Amino acid sequence: MAMPQNSTRENGFCFTQPLDFSCACPHPGEAGRPLGAVSGGDGCSTPLSNGIASSGAPSPSGSCAEPLCTASPAQEETPFEEGIKYVSAEGEELACGWGGFTPGCLQLCNTSKGVLFFLCVASFLQGMTVNGFINTVITSIERRFDLRSYQSGLIASSYDIAACVCLTFVSYFGGNGHKPRWLGWGVLVMGLGSLLFALPHFTTGQYEARSAAQVGVCGGNQSLPCSQAASSLSGYRFVFMLGQFLHGMGATPLYTLGVTYLDENVKTNYSPVYIAVFYTAAILGPAAGYLVGGMFLNIYTEIGREIDMAPENTLWVGAWWIGFLGAGAASLLISIPILGYPQRLPGSQRYIVMRVSEAHQLKDGSHKKASDPDFGKTVKDLPRSVLLLLKNPTFIFLCLAGATEATLIAGMSTFGPKFLESQFSLSASEAATFFGYLVVPAGGGGTFLGGFLVNKFKLRCSGIIKLCLLCTVSSLLAILVFFIHCPNMPMAGVTQMYDGSALPGGHLNLTAACNAQCGCWQDTYSPVCGTDGIMYYSPCHAGCKSVSVNLRNGKKVYQECSCVDKALLPGSGKAEAGKCTSSCAKKPLLLCFMFVVILFTFLSSIPALTATLRCVSDRQRSFALGIQWIVVRTLGGIPGPIAFGSMIDKSCLLWQDQCGEQGSCYVYQNSAMSRYTLVAGLVYKVLGTTFFIVACLLYKPPPAESAPGSLDASENGTSDLQEHKPSLPAEEDI
Repeated sequence: MAMPQNSTRENGFCFTQPLDFSCACPHPGEAGRPLGAVSGGDGCSTPLSNGIASSGAPSPSGSCAEPLCTASPAQEETPFEEGIKYVSAEGEELACGWGGFTPGCLQLCNTSKGVLFFLCVASFLQGMTVNGFINTVITSIERRFDLRSYQSGLIASSYDIAACVCLTFVSYFGGNGHKPRWLGWGVLVMGLGSLLFALPHFTTGQYEARSAAQVGVCGGNQSLPCSQAASSLSGYRFVFMLGQFLHGMGATPLYTLGVTYLDENVKTNYSPVYIAVFYTAAILGPAAGYLVGGMFLNIYTEIGREIDMAPENTLWVGAWWIGFLGAGAASLLISIPILGYPQRLPGSQRYIVMRVSEAHQLKDGSHKKASDPDFGKTVKDLPRSVLLLLKNPTFIFLCLAGATEATLIAGMSTFGPKFLESQFSLSASEAATFFGYLVVPAGGGGTFLGGFLVNKFKLRCSGIIKLCLLCTVSSLLAILVFFIHCPNMPMAGVTQMYDGSALPGGHLNLTAACNAQCGCWQDTYSPVCGTDGIMYYSPCHAGCKSVSVNLRNGKKVYQECSCVDKALLPGSGKAEAGKCTSSCAKKPLLLCFMFVVILFTFLSSIPALTATLRCVSDRQRSFALGIQWIVVRTLGGIPGPIAFGSMIDKSCLLWQDQCGEQGSCYVYQNSAMSRYTLVAGLVYKVLGTTFFIVACLLYKPPPAESAPGSLDASENGTSDLQEHKPSLPAEEDI
């Protein structure tokens, strides 16, 4: 059969069968009547569950069903079907523009695909800035402005703190207001935050790096004195915190109002695909941030100034600020078209009328309050809105499941590179690259695939929750791979004695007879790999006397190393800068299963988000997403890295010594790290599985006969919304 065409070309999709509303044939005088007020056969109109007037429903035999979309050529020439005019229920302007300036060329972008494009650019910039640039340059900022780790931690946390503070206000009032204006102003504020974050570079003096020749060689191992006055530059941390606070404020509407605006303006079946594309862009942003940010860090922070220092030097500070300038300017530009979009897209009224509520049905019937068109427009309705959500067990347990998944994602993104670095004896940059290869295809692909599956099988709310449960169980099984681990590379004085024997009682001892005369300091960790296959804390601890450069790979080669076993290779006693290369045979297996864990974790994200949108009333969707984000951030995003960090720190073998104070961890015990990662992963995955099971069991869908239409006859049905389904010849072929 010839498929009926979508005459509006709104989303570029065609309906799979005619969409009918059983109603009396419109009289000639009613040709201009809005869809929301089509006259019934008895001349009266009845409200739908979403508060929009609809025709009374006479029996199918006594009505003439007119399809919304047909394949007739004559109809394709007109934007809407004859006798039906799509306008906003409140009669507001649906043209794209700014105030009275609505040029015709802009209307080409006044579609759901146009909105999706600009929102994807905004989410890409947000991910690139907050989750990419910040994580990439935080070490350089610490070095440049003399910040401690906990101070840089406060800078990173300011984003989540701002989001939690603003979520309730933005999601409640923005959800019932003009969403594109909230979104546009939010992106603009986010851009201002990026520009503010780069400001300290221009208000401070030039960076002067202190260098010392031959640092680390036996007899020349120098150390900076501990008693240094506190730098006044550390006060700039408050500027960075304010910039991050603006980032959090600006991004708040993006993942609440942006999602619901897309959901309201596309066909219900295609909503998960649009949302999946939107979130995929947000996941690709950090990957670009790591790549571009790393490239900028290879440029010296004082551009144009000649300096005799390489990026590998521990005192090097790269041009950390360039990325924030570019992202800030791009955010300001992208906010302009977003501000021009109307409150509802042209033709969206059709999707609102067709939408069937799948909201969880409360026993006391209080969920019907949210169907009131005036509900949620004033502050006095805020307590009732919160109460309605708290009385919705499906929503509550979906929030808790999201929090457990967010904990794993936050912990994995923070400590995943560190896990790879320790297990496979990689450098920090190599570990970040490996982790990027895992996250981009697994995270981005899983996010898009989750939305595609919901659309492909046309799942209803209960089916979506079951899909989330299946993904969580799959990742739970895959996380058992952390039972295996790679052995630690042997390190003199840390994992074994200098003569190869075991450490007595597990106590560290970096001093031996071969380096006793070198006077080695422990404040500079610079590992080297001896020709005997053993790592040493620094060239000094290996007893090396001189240094040269390997012309093939550019690495430093230390010679005359008294601690390196010369009996193994004649003419040896050398060491090369960097860690020894690991030849762990379990590396492919670990990487493969880590890919599976990340894939299934992200695969459930869009279905879980879609289920949240479906299990609450239409007027509470934005507010429900805001409350969910608060729960996810407070219970998952913020404590997640702390919980994982505390677990991993228990496996530390060698701590940094900062003038008598314990600093960061240099060397981890791989077996303990895998064990603690497994425990943390199992706990949160079991909790997530439990929450999805409870949400599925407690979900109570609305009765089929009470709905004004039905999205599908079953969870895997292929039919679209129809108020009645009279026997039509066309339907038999579908």
